[in-house]
Amino acid sequence: MNQDQFEGKWKQFKGELKKQWGEFTDDDLLAIEGRVDKLEGKIQERYGDRREEVKRWVDEWFDHHGSRPRES
Repeated sequence: MNQDQFEGKWKQFKGELKKQWGEFTDDDLLAIEGRVDKLEGKIQERYGDRREEVKRWVDEWFDHHGSRPRES
């Protein structure tokens, strides 16, 4: 998935992201702004040792919705 595709799914994705992973704040979601690189940074910042679990959830969400934000 390229950056444009990720941005296009961002509004749908961010609500589910916050619901599933409650440590993301509204400010985090504003800072991410649909950017894959910023999402990965916030995952590291908020979840540290659980980052791989969060990344798997992100990949599974995008697999279910037809595409991926990055290559694994």
